[in-house]
Amino acid sequence: MNQSVATPQSKSISARKGMPIAGSKYSPFPVPQLDDRTWPSKRIEKAPIWCSVDLRDGNQALIDPMGHDRKERMFRLLVDMGFPEIEIGFPSASQTDFDFCRWAIEHGNVPDELDLQVLVQCRPELITRTFEALEGAKSPIIHFYNSTSELQRRVVFAKDVGGIKQIATDAAKMIMDMAAKAGGGYRFQYSPESFTGTELDVALEICNAVIEIVKPTADNKLIVNLPSTVEMNTPNIYADQIEWMCRNLDNRENLIISLHPHNDRGTGIAATELGLMAGADRVEGTLFGNGERTGNVDVVTLALNMYTQGVDPELDCTDINRMKEVYEYSNQLKIAERHPYVGELVYTAFSGSHQDAINKGMKARRSANSPIWEVPYLPIDPQDVGRSYEAIIRINSQSGKGGIAYILQADYGLNLPRNLQVEFREIIQNITDEEGKELPSKRIHDEFQSLYVTQPDARIKFVDHHTMPDPEQKGRRILTAEITDNGVTKNIEGKGTGPIDGFVDALSKYLGVTMSVVDYSEHSLQQGSDASAISYVEMAYPDGKLFGVGINDNIVSASLEAIVSAANRVIAK
Repeated sequence: MNQSVATPQSKSISARKGMPIAGSKYSPFPVPQLDDRTWPSKRIEKAPIWCSVDLRDGNQALIDPMGHDRKERMFRLLVDMGFPEIEIGFPSASQTDFDFCRWAIEHGNVPDELDLQVLVQCRPELITRTFEALEGAKSPIIHFYNSTSELQRRVVFAKDVGGIKQIATDAAKMIMDMAAKAGGGYRFQYSPESFTGTELDVALEICNAVIEIVKPTADNKLIVNLPSTVEMNTPNIYADQIEWMCRNLDNRENLIISLHPHNDRGTGIAATELGLMAGADRVEGTLFGNGERTGNVDVVTLALNMYTQGVDPELDCTDINRMKEVYEYSNQLKIAERHPYVGELVYTAFSGSHQDAINKGMKARRSANSPIWEVPYLPIDPQDVGRSYEAIIRINSQSGKGGIAYILQADYGLNLPRNLQVEFREIIQNITDEEGKELPSKRIHDEFQSLYVTQPDARIKFVDHHTMPDPEQKGRRILTAEITDNGVTKNIEGKGTGPIDGFVDALSKYLGVTMSVVDYSEHSLQQGSDASAISYVEMAYPDGKLFGVGINDNIVSASLEAIVSAANRVIAK
């Protein structure tokens, strides 16, 4: 009697490969209970207050931190982009940061609408040094913080909740006293660092204690920054945490709730967007997501996500190439080719079906003459961020007729008939398969010219023609044409209803091959009365069909050259 043998499946694939079983080493982080959440039905309808932390959070994550020149170049870019708030450093942490802070205040030409922000831990000697660095600044933001998470309370500080709260409140009292003695004009921000690892009731207790000391008003609101210092859960959980805090914080109307997400799980953008839907007012992040570990949230992607939904991002992203250049110079980091909105390949399609859809979308938009951007596979017009259409479609072995047609139309003004697109695509496909690499636009055009127009090795060349009425048949004409056959001048004659018909008849008799025109189209290559014309002729012959192309200042001559082009390809078969 046969018995089935069960295959053991008790171990996961990762465990069988040597990784510890997930549940034996990692446990899920606690999640808040918020059954009446409202954020899922909300939309982002306006830009948040943006704060760049490139010069602090971004800088501390670099292998080679920025010197003054690299910082200044980044600072100038951030100012030009219109950030309303820029964190310029941690002046009590190093002389370099202190000196840059002084430079920004004294020589940075800070616009009136820009507030500078500095970071400081809740330590008395660091707070004192911070006020020294800010002397003479206009409405600077003092951003003080301490870590509040259960893990850090237990492992790093060995303090209970009361001890951690006292660190925050002692710092708040000292900062408020020093600000009053300095004559006021300061703004304040508090962060319960590692907020996402802090129990919500603990975070609330500590934040409310700070709020009670700062006593924010409508004219000087307190920024309560709720950082995802380490991204620990799915974005919806962060949104629940933000909505819960927004509901329960004291004096909410005089608070600015700020997000400071990191990207440890790869969902920093989504977490930020959901956090804004949950009630946050402000976002701290960096250009293209530089920052510790996997980075801070990318404010450029956030801003352009809003822009493509019809929301003014209130940041100037019109020169994304400059932004990329400064990012790579100042940070000494490279941006990935697939990075949203800025990567080298993000406005490029290699897939044939994608290229065809983009090509048709571009044509439809031109025909509709609508200001609304609707092009398949392109959520944003590349020109809006300073990129060009040239790189949208590039040709490799995966490309289709639509992509090739788009390049020839966009770069050279050639509007290929659909059947010619199919025919030429097969020729380009053979080249890319053989060479195994992308073909640039010029190479594609050169191949087209050589095959259809110039035909350097062709047997037949068109020289001239004239026609006269056929005395024997009313409505028909006799065509006499001068051609060269391998360099020897020949005169040929044919009959038809017009020059095209008569020339095909003449060539067919001369070459001994029956040919007929099955499709014909033409268009101008430029604007104006002296523009050259291009003609496309699809020719049928006993073994099939193929195209010829002619270009001439005279439309009739262009048509006859196209017939010669097709005939040369027929006799070369």
